[in-house]
Amino acid sequence: MTDRILDITSAAAFLSSRNGLLVIEVDGEERDAIPFADLAAVVVSNRQVVFSQSVLTGLAEAGASLITCDEKHHPASMMLPLVGHHAQAERFARQVELPQPRKKRWWQAIVRAKIEAQSRTLMELLGTDYGVGEMAKRVASGDPQNVEAQAARRYWTVVFGDTGFQRGNDDDARNGLLNYGYAILRAGTVRALCASGLHPTFGLHHRGKHNPFALGDDVMEPYRPAVDRAVARLYQTESKEDLALTPNIKRSIIETVTGRYLVAGEQRTLFDILTRTAQGLANAVLEGDAAWKPAAWEFVD
Repeated sequence: MTDRILDITSAAAFLSSRNGLLVIEVDGEERDAIPFADLAAVVVSNRQVVFSQSVLTGLAEAGASLITCDEKHHPASMMLPLVGHHAQAERFARQVELPQPRKKRWWQAIVRAKIEAQSRTLMELLGTDYGVGEMAKRVASGDPQNVEAQAARRYWTVVFGDTGFQRGNDDDARNGLLNYGYAILRAGTVRALCASGLHPTFGLHHRGKHNPFALGDDVMEPYRPAVDRAVARLYQTESKEDLALTPNIKRSIIETVTGRYLVAGEQRTLFDILTRTAQGLANAVLEGDAAWKPAAWEFVD
């Protein structure tokens, strides 16, 4: 799978398909033609963009996702391919039958990996992790003490160097940037799960009748800090007035999500790491491997 993300923001456009290409027209003139196979996701932020049904089919057949944004340029919806793997029916059935103890063990591994990643992020940004890393050792099967939330409270009060930051404050521009990055990360995660023959709705911990991507929300958790670091760096270098979701800011976040990270001493893209994690989980579902863990990663610089 490729890692290219196309964000259509600045101009009204008409999207169509031709011979396996996504054709972009602006003011009646063709501006670009990109192979569907080269796309990981298309993000549509301009409310005046129009696309044909054949574009949706072309993206789905290529395994790419389509993310649409609201008037504030915040992600509002996501479309993914229905068929992603030749053996997905069997794997769906195995997912439904997963015993609760195994799901709790896997959630424990996810939470530990997330907290460890938060620790690395703080070390990278601030030179200390404020004790967040030690909290990973306290995570038990299923995280009954909700150490994830405890670590998050400590993490978010220091990651921006601003004890007044609140993750749920929609008026804070930093949350808009985080949400944009998370939406792209979520799309990449769900895409990797579908390609591995797993159903993104059957979560390990996340659930809800209105959440079609619960498993994606589970699996993406250890990789959120990659987005956090990108936004924190923007907060350090840009003025508060410049933290809106402009094309340049979006480009910076996309470069982070599609960037390279260290896995076992090798540089890999984040999408490649997500693919490894999804494939490993699919194998664990089939083989009953309770010791599965998300693919570990570190910052390159």
